[in-house]
Amino acid sequence: MASKNVSPLAFDLVVIGSGPAGEKGAAQAAYFDKRVALVERQPHLGGAAANTGTLPSKTLRETALYLSGFRQRGLYGIEANLSDRATVQDFLRRERLVRETERERIAANLERHQVTLFQGDARFVGPNEVEVVTMAADPASAVIGGDAPTPVHLVAPVFLIASGSRPHRPAQYPWGASGIYDSDTILDIDKIPAAMLIAGAGVIGCEYACLFATLGVRVTLVESRDRLLTFLDDEIVAALKARMIDLGIRFLMPDGVVDVTAAVDGGYLVTLDSGATVTTPTILVASGRTSNTDTLHLPEIGIPVGARGQLTVDAHYRTLLPHVYAAGDVIGFPALASASMEQARLAMCHAFHLDYKQELASILPYGIYTIPEVSVAGETEASAQAKGIDTVVGVARFAANARGQIIGERDGFLKLVFARDGMRLIGTHIIGEQASELVHIGLTAMLAGQGAELFIRTCFNYPTLSESYKYATYDALGKLRSG
Repeated sequence: MASKNVSPLAFDLVVIGSGPAGEKGAAQAAYFDKRVALVERQPHLGGAAANTGTLPSKTLRETALYLSGFRQRGLYGIEANLSDRATVQDFLRRERLVRETERERIAANLERHQVTLFQGDARFVGPNEVEVVTMAADPASAVIGGDAPTPVHLVAPVFLIASGSRPHRPAQYPWGASGIYDSDTILDIDKIPAAMLIAGAGVIGCEYACLFATLGVRVTLVESRDRLLTFLDDEIVAALKARMIDLGIRFLMPDGVVDVTAAVDGGYLVTLDSGATVTTPTILVASGRTSNTDTLHLPEIGIPVGARGQLTVDAHYRTLLPHVYAAGDVIGFPALASASMEQARLAMCHAFHLDYKQELASILPYGIYTIPEVSVAGETEASAQAKGIDTVVGVARFAANARGQIIGERDGFLKLVFARDGMRLIGTHIIGEQASELVHIGLTAMLAGQGAELFIRTCFNYPTLSESYKYATYDALGKLRSG
């Protein structure tokens, strides 16, 4: 219940968190004339996607490619030396500009939809009420960035928890010590180090390993599994690992970090499960994420919280309290910004009985922004085989593609997985330049139930990497004829 002398402010929807799920869920409901309040605890809008994760890391990747001259090496006879002409400020300048622009875009979008904003920590004080300790001087004006702390109570028939996640911090690392980073604090790095150990070879670990290796950092990647990125196609993984080794990345796998102590000559002495030791000046820990639900007081209103703060939801993104929805990182896999947006939109359409969006797309694209980048959608050969689907595979290599020759993309390729019966496309796998853009051609074909005939009939621009879809299809059809 509300505290004494506190008059709750009433809304149709209260959203907690302004990341991709929070922003899009709020805008979806407001678009249909619902009164929406959005609570953000940080001084800036956008959550991890805008401020510490998705956009910053991808911007840093592009900056690294540009400043290092990576794409031009051996192509136009240019060899750039980053250390001779770039500082950390050069490296981070573009990332900060993109981050600020995205914050402004989100603020403008919420203002356009007349969403009321509160900056502060939210906690449930009842099934239909949250208390917000807000920094807005006038709670009714809801302007982010005011001065006097003011407790505000918000009531609504519907809630959306979209509070995102933060890096998991295992106990064996001396957090707070110089040179120890997670995927949030790495953005505060004050110099490009000579060497770095990265603990964890998931998507985040692999992306940052490639980024820093491209800048000339000696990267050691430690991973407890014996295979990289187990959800990817075997051939794609093999090609990615070979390219990462070419970048100078050293792999220690399967292995794990058990202890970190100060080294005699500075930096850190890292002891591994295998008994081996590594000395390094810098450590980046990429050990997964923890959902930001610990301060919301969810168990008190009957919503259980998982080991790393994750919430369980049904097909409509409802928690155990049917009027409290959750979307994005707080519910775990797939934890993609793109999927989070759609989850929140669907949740709000269900909550307010809107005949608009009814279900999440049956196939989702995955983009891994390593160097080279990887993007996939649909079945791998192995997953199709496990489901008893007889397949035919076609491959088109970018080295044999005119556009690939022009841009110097010699090692990338497109791999298509077709169901033999009818040659319907069921899997698209790409490694190389523009993979995360190219994947949508295959994704759209799969969602439309199309396959080989579509690609054979399509006239692609020339020269383009997109044309690889036609030649991968020819390759598959040739294999089909030969038995």
